[in-house]
Amino acid sequence: MLREESPPVTRPNVVVAVLALGGITVSLMQTLVIPLLPRFPALLNSSPGDTTWVITSTLLASAVATPVVGRLGDMYGKRRMLLVSLLMLIAGSVIAALSHSLVPLVIGRVVQGLAVGVIPLGISIMRDELPLERLAGATALMSASLGVGGALGLPAAAFLVEQSDWHMLFWTSAAAGVLVLVAVLVVVPESPVRGGGRFDVLGALGLSVALVCLLLGVSKASTWSGATTTALFVAAAVVLGLWGWWELRSPQPLVDLRTTARRQVLLTNIASAVFAFAMFAQSLVLPQILQLPVSTGHGLGQSLLVTGLVLVPSGLVMMATAPVSAKISNARGPRVTLILGALVVALGYGAGVLMLTAVWQLVVISAVIGAGIGLGYGAMPALIMGAVPTSETAAANSLNTLMRAIGTSVSSAVAGVVLTQVGVPFSFQLIMGLGAATALLAVVIAAFIPSARPVS
Repeated sequence: MLREESPPVTRPNVVVAVLALGGITVSLMQTLVIPLLPRFPALLNSSPGDTTWVITSTLLASAVATPVVGRLGDMYGKRRMLLVSLLMLIAGSVIAALSHSLVPLVIGRVVQGLAVGVIPLGISIMRDELPLERLAGATALMSASLGVGGALGLPAAAFLVEQSDWHMLFWTSAAAGVLVLVAVLVVVPESPVRGGGRFDVLGALGLSVALVCLLLGVSKASTWSGATTTALFVAAAVVLGLWGWWELRSPQPLVDLRTTARRQVLLTNIASAVFAFAMFAQSLVLPQILQLPVSTGHGLGQSLLVTGLVLVPSGLVMMATAPVSAKISNARGPRVTLILGALVVALGYGAGVLMLTAVWQLVVISAVIGAGIGLGYGAMPALIMGAVPTSETAAANSLNTLMRAIGTSVSSAVAGVVLTQVGVPFSFQLIMGLGAATALLAVVIAAFIPSARPVS
């Protein structure tokens, strides 16, 4: 491990605020287009099936970029790769803002997706730069920023869509990226911790192919033929097996599978994927209930803006529970915090099975689930960083972020199948029940995570 001299952080609060703002900005980018999905076919003169690539392309780009950016951050500097990621966000936003057809918009969304490494890189910078007593609270806030941005993105996008041209969504994203970029340049120091070594190009290509096949199969399972999706899953399994064989033999692998196989890291990543599956279910059910006409007997007939505002308390609660998550982790350990967070999420979904008939009920459900997410997401980076060397922090946090993304992708696919195959309102109740069940499964998995001292 290599270290470079770096001046001490004299304004830790400002550094944490800037990094968290970067995380919120990137997660906002992922949800800004959701209100536009029903309108894209007319706006872009394209079919509904083709316009789903506006979402899918970002998902695939994010999956490919996350482990690569993490490894490059460990090798060449986390702040440097953070700046590169923010430049990708700005560039992608500008491309999308200038687009008037599907292909350039998808290209812009791909470039935006390459910025997802901001969150794991921010967490890793915090580990390197902040005093130990500040680390738990700061990483909890940074980790929760993923959910905060998602919760705030829908009402922000709904307001912009209703008040102005849809291109303003992307100009706003670009402006926010510029602000964060300048703030990082001014206040965030370069991390002195470097892993060195050579970049594993073959490992990056192999993992990228495997992830693209896996996530394409998951996201397109309900629209593509069974033979196509099966072929994608088989290809993903084969390439992933070959990739694992290569990584175990590579002297400088993209992902250190021996470290990843440590019980604390492995079980945390599995629990993170399951937890993310539970987290995302509410984002697919609550907006539909809110916007369905009252005449259906199952909807509340609310506008898109009101629908977004109902989800705002969830994001605010996530942010409020981040310091609580840190306090519990410091007192009882992050494993306990993760278990508690998953139990709270299960409680929220359990209430959702019975309470889906009034706006206030959905606000309560969303807020309870948000509290659980804030607790659980705050504990995950602490568990990961407690089991990996500092020279591998960014790569390990990036892999954990990737596992969460896979969990949300599978959740979206499963919920989509349920919504199309099961009649309303039973489909809503079934998805809420699945959310509760997967949250409880995360509790069981987390219970087997060992306690361990940090690895230096």
